[in-house]
Amino acid sequence: MTFNTVKNIFLIGIGGIGMSALARYFITKKKYVMGYDREYSEITDALQKSGAIITYDKHDYSFIDKHESQKDETLVIYSSAIKKDHSLLNQFIIKDFNIAKRASVLEIISNSCKCIAIAGTHGKTTTASILTHILSKSDIKFMSFVGGIMKNFKSNFLFMGENYIIVEADEFDKSFLKLSPDFACITSIDPDHLDIYGNKENLISAFNDFAKRISHNGFLITHENLDFAQNKYGLQSDSDYQIINYRVKEGASLFDIKFKSSYFKDILLPMIGMHNVLNATAAISIASQLGIKWENIFSSIASFKGVERRLSFKIISEKIVYIDDYAHHPEEIIQTYLSLRDTYPNERILVVFQPHLFSRTKDLIEEFAVALSNFDAVILLEIYPAREQPIEGVNSNLLLSKIDSDFKIISTKSEISKYIKKVGCKINITMGAGDISNEVEKIKEELAYEI
Repeated sequence: MTFNTVKNIFLIGIGGIGMSALARYFITKKKYVMGYDREYSEITDALQKSGAIITYDKHDYSFIDKHESQKDETLVIYSSAIKKDHSLLNQFIIKDFNIAKRASVLEIISNSCKCIAIAGTHGKTTTASILTHILSKSDIKFMSFVGGIMKNFKSNFLFMGENYIIVEADEFDKSFLKLSPDFACITSIDPDHLDIYGNKENLISAFNDFAKRISHNGFLITHENLDFAQNKYGLQSDSDYQIINYRVKEGASLFDIKFKSSYFKDILLPMIGMHNVLNATAAISIASQLGIKWENIFSSIASFKGVERRLSFKIISEKIVYIDDYAHHPEEIIQTYLSLRDTYPNERILVVFQPHLFSRTKDLIEEFAVALSNFDAVILLEIYPAREQPIEGVNSNLLLSKIDSDFKIISTKSEISKYIKKVGCKINITMGAGDISNEVEKIKEELAYEI
């Protein structure tokens, strides 16, 4: 399939972070872009302002009626989050439109240029965003599809040419096995998506298959704890890109890097957390392999503004700090906690967490309990189901019962600010991959009013 003859694009789930990046790509390509999403959001608003036509009614078949005579010039794209019984998707199927999953479309786009794929159960978005920012300061012609809103560009998509593509290699439904990268990174492999893989061993096997898809003479680098490549980054002396002398200063990270016989001191990353330093180092390794000068790499990183919902500071004052984060896996929660504890060693920390998926909560409930027990206070929302049906006996009350914390409670979304004020911790963070993101601005306003 090529897109040369395609004039009309319809994206089911257009407001999703991955789908919206595709929408922006096709808008750049001057296609007529339309889509459906179940609710209005800042992302859908931005897409509409860019020219996309969006419906929020899954029974709105007007696009189908209008373009049925143009099926050969029309492509319907849907994401993994869309259930197979979705009424709009089924109507397209009945009318025999050309239909493709998001992963297949990305495969086609990535095959048209040199592919840089960022894989791993954690850290993909930040690593890809930092690399995008570095390349944006170079003369490399590239485009980037990222799973978060990059603050430097206020977008999850950047188009600066078509010689290279940066893409997150998503392991969720094995879609990363459609890619054949020229450059790739694997940041981490922790148990996740066990409803798909069954066990960690199968997950590791899939990543191993991904590593084998790297092109001949391609470049693969992995975190030092993984065994898929000769090229490593991390803290150990045998890592090719070794992080040394990490410290936190004024809400930013400073660190050194040793690479072969070279030693680079006082690299500034305007983000906290060793996990973010690791992500930055992964991006640095690929940028150096692309031939970008070291001094340009480091100066670019110093101006990186971060990614929305990745330790995104919303309020910083003497009385209260409020942060929003995407963490939705136990290991991510631990890393976020450690980052906050490094930065605020003497302050009490409250977390508002919305579990994401019944299956993930069920498979990792003990790990979630351990991770959340690090916080001084825990507010849980009900589980965000996303694409899933409820699992009997799996709920936030079960998770709450396993958490050991000075203060713990189940809350509705409307009561979050009330409980934050009641507990009175200086450091407060919302976490999760569900619709908790829709509450962030409201919480910010309600807490800022008290300052």
